[in-house]
Amino acid sequence: MAKHEHGSMDIEAQKRTFDAFVTWTVRTVIAIIVLLILLALING
Repeated sequence: MAKHEHGSMDIEAQKRTFDAFVTWTVRTVIAIIVLLILLALING
């Protein structure tokens, strides 16, 4: 059985996926907040 060395795994793909997820989430939340503000202004 191969010996596992802590910290030796390549996690670049996971880092890119997580960064993309965070970016998408932030943009979506901002879009929802803007939409809610616009709805509040329109319905006054």
